[in-house]
Amino acid sequence: MHCVCVCVCERERERERERRVYLGFEEGECYCRRAMAVRFTFGCCPGDAQAQEGCGVPWGATITPFAAVDETGSTPAFGKHAQLVPRCESCWAYINALCEMEQWAWTCALCGNLNALSASAAARYAPPHSCPELTSSFVDLELDADGPEAEQNSYTRPVYIAAVDLSASEEFLELVKSALLAALEAIDAGALFGLMTFSHKMGLYDVQGPIPVVKHIIIPADVNEKIAVNLENVMPAQSFLAPVATNREHIAAALETLKPTSSWERATAAGQGGEGVPMGGRGFGVAMDALIDYLSAEQETAFTFARVLAFISGAPDYGAGQLDTRRYGEQYASKGEDADKALLCEQTPFYRNIAAMAVQAGICVDMFAITNEYIDLASLRFLSLESGGSLFLYSDTDETTLPQDLYRMLSRPCAINGVLRLRTSPEFKAARVYGHYSPDPQYENIQHIICCDAYGTLAYDFEFTDSTGFSRNFEAPPMIQLAFQYTRIMPLGESDLLGSTVSSEGEKFSIKRRLRIRTMSMGVAKSFKDIYESTDSEVVLSILTHKIIEASLEEGVREGRLLLHDWLVILTAQYNEFYKLAQFGQPSTFSRLDAAFSKCPRLQPLPRLAFALLRSSLLRLHEEGVHPDYRVYLQSLFSALEPSYLLRAIYPVLSSYSTPDKQAYPRHSLSRAAIITSGSPIFFLDAFTILIVYYLSTADPALPFPPPQNCFLRDTINNLKQTRHITPKLLTIRGGHDNVEPFERYLIEEQDVNGAPTGMGFVSFLDQIGQDVVRYMK
Repeated sequence: MHCVCVCVCERERERERERRVYLGFEEGECYCRRAMAVRFTFGCCPGDAQAQEGCGVPWGATITPFAAVDETGSTPAFGKHAQLVPRCESCWAYINALCEMEQWAWTCALCGNLNALSASAAARYAPPHSCPELTSSFVDLELDADGPEAEQNSYTRPVYIAAVDLSASEEFLELVKSALLAALEAIDAGALFGLMTFSHKMGLYDVQGPIPVVKHIIIPADVNEKIAVNLENVMPAQSFLAPVATNREHIAAALETLKPTSSWERATAAGQGGEGVPMGGRGFGVAMDALIDYLSAEQETAFTFARVLAFISGAPDYGAGQLDTRRYGEQYASKGEDADKALLCEQTPFYRNIAAMAVQAGICVDMFAITNEYIDLASLRFLSLESGGSLFLYSDTDETTLPQDLYRMLSRPCAINGVLRLRTSPEFKAARVYGHYSPDPQYENIQHIICCDAYGTLAYDFEFTDSTGFSRNFEAPPMIQLAFQYTRIMPLGESDLLGSTVSSEGEKFSIKRRLRIRTMSMGVAKSFKDIYESTDSEVVLSILTHKIIEASLEEGVREGRLLLHDWLVILTAQYNEFYKLAQFGQPSTFSRLDAAFSKCPRLQPLPRLAFALLRSSLLRLHEEGVHPDYRVYLQSLFSALEPSYLLRAIYPVLSSYSTPDKQAYPRHSLSRAAIITSGSPIFFLDAFTILIVYYLSTADPALPFPPPQNCFLRDTINNLKQTRHITPKLLTIRGGHDNVEPFERYLIEEQDVNGAPTGMGFVSFLDQIGQDVVRYMK
């Protein structure tokens, strides 16, 4: 399917262009796929807690705070003076288009409280009013700058720091160099760039000259010591942070000087002989601690936002924050411990504490691990996830997408220093929040997101505040309001929908603090049928995935598998009981049981999605060969994906083509039967991080292989690669000539694929669920 933004007239084209610039999108870039700002597990709320528990479907929502458009495809209404928007005196919700207005008062749509309007607010909202907050339920409002400090801080620059592991191979450093050269092309020319290296010592680079100058600081080997000297005294920030516009070539020259730390240097630092010393001496923890301290001290005067790009080739094994990799092995089996549970627990709170410091200073940390060895991402992940960053894992340096991923990440517009709050009607509340954020240390239900792009998504679990639910007031529909306050850094000279500034310097930035408000009303279900027939299976999968990840972290992978299996059993039982399909306790119960949800199309995908989730590496056991770091990477990836992308990652989309220019069927089940019976010679599989074109061995030899550049299939592939925030790999496989295992392992509905030869196929799985339902209802 092609994604096309269409404007019906020249005026609309101009408005569309202004919206793109306001949101920070490049000319020609399509943002239609970045929809669905708020999605619910079902279209109407359960009436009370008994109905919520009885329906079996989790009640929640996914929210993409910085999505370019809302779930209807509409862009926000823009305006100024966000600080003038009145707030409810009872629940602190913002006035919105769903509120009842009077001349001198307004009734809060969320809690029903009557609030007085000041004289200035009454004049502002007097008819005919055109204030965006009363004409649209989705608004983006700019906060006015306050005081002389606002003017002083309005021209600071974003900062990017590359922290490079020198306890690595030549291949690793060549890949990192390529990635950083791509990064320099992605970031604004007026941004500041710093280069730091680490091994058994730190290196700070001054790249503001034709010959780079590096100053080294020895990292203490003791796990309880920090670097004794302040990095500011080693190299002042004005020397360390170089403007990209005037130093691009100097930075590139400095990158060429990066060499692996020799074994002799590492051995000398460790007090050992040089012969046979393994790769190591990686003082990553001390280096990151010192860097965050350094940037925190400069944050108020040198920059508004800093992003650290950390490249690591192995586990930290030197100084404070070092991790013991010996725990990954066979020892758990001999001790009777659950390896899956143990290997998901952090060894030390060291990196979680550094993350807290980064959040306090408004510093985002992205971590790129390039290794096939165990490095304990379970301990390292907090550094990225809680600071609003991303965690990437690449198993080797060959055919990696690191340069493309880094370029895409840094070229996307992002909201920084975000503060998110979800308010609801008083009858219910958000009980749990899932995703990449840091909770506010003082106030409940406030999430801090240091860096958030148009793809970052959080999930919420809802629950009732009391047993009465919505039964006491059906005239006031359930409401939610999303309030997201964030900052955008925009180069001066870019046209802004809220005002235009012209600058020829190209190296100064305007800081805009904005408030995004999205208010929505929902209906109340009269029966389970309303819930079942309005279920969004993609959002249900997202909520379930978050719950499973949390259960795996707290109780182990086996507990996560059990939780998912039991949920499907209970849902199947409650569905059959509601539709009166089976008389439980009767001999004919099993034969009449409907485990495929054939009476409700909205529920039909759920057994297949649950089966796929059970078969994924997220929930496969340690003894089945799942690497613990890969599991942590999947947890990180899945917990931030928008539901439609998560669906592709867990249950890939398989389509078929009669020719490269003609699609035959848009979707097949992931089974061999679908391949055999379709009659199509070409199949295309979208598994989110990988795209596979598969030609059957019986395909007509006259069909062009691989698909030519100007065909429909190739256009589809290119569009998918363009709209993904993670660069998918493309494989083209020809049956009878190439290894078909990379394609066939995605046929997960078969019994003997995906490394589980003793597992069960999807048909057997449904049969097992039916038997468990009968036992459950006895």
